[in-house]
Amino acid sequence: MGIFSRFTDIVNSNLNALLDKAEDPEKMVRLIIQEMEDTLVEVRSSSAKTIAEKKELQRALNRLSDEVNDWQTKAELALSKEREDLARAALVEREKAAEQVSSVEADIAQLDEHISKLQHEVGQLQEKLADAKARQKSMLMRQKTVASRLDVKKTLHSDKLNDAMHKFERYEQKIDSMEAQVESFDLGKKTLKDEFAELAAQDKIDNELAALKARVASQSGKKTN
Repeated sequence: MGIFSRFTDIVNSNLNALLDKAEDPEKMVRLIIQEMEDTLVEVRSSSAKTIAEKKELQRALNRLSDEVNDWQTKAELALSKEREDLARAALVEREKAAEQVSSVEADIAQLDEHISKLQHEVGQLQEKLADAKARQKSMLMRQKTVASRLDVKKTLHSDKLNDAMHKFERYEQKIDSMEAQVESFDLGKKTLKDEFAELAAQDKIDNELAALKARVASQSGKKTN
């Protein structure tokens, strides 16, 4: 099973638990990032062990290769001394060592493939982790903004707000009624300002009347002559 399959199983199980508990998105985002970080540490540790195992196999391979060469040298020495029996025995041992070399080389090849896959998956996980951290702040800001807007919407649609507005309107109507009552008490009463305005108006009328009389008298005198 690849690390992403394992990681997905872990995250999904935790997310489902959070959803069942109705946890907030901020905790869910933190959990995802924490799971990714934990998985990255685990995979790096596994990679380190695999690399150490490869180094150990490589040392064994070097020893076996030396052993193959050593038995080859011994077989050649035995033939040079006309000891075919010893040469044959040396070749048998060389073949045993060569078989071990092939087996260890196959093991190392498998480890190399495994290490290559781990390195690729680690690279992918690092990219996704960096992307998740970069998007975390934006996601949390969006979540808080949406939560604030939701609170405002709930307030605007709440019966308490409607009741408050109705009370406010009733208070305004009461104030309007009180102002009307005050104005009704003053209706028909002359203020000092009103009396002076009437005096000024009377003077104007008197002046206009005197001027009119003068014009009429002047016109009558002209007709008599």
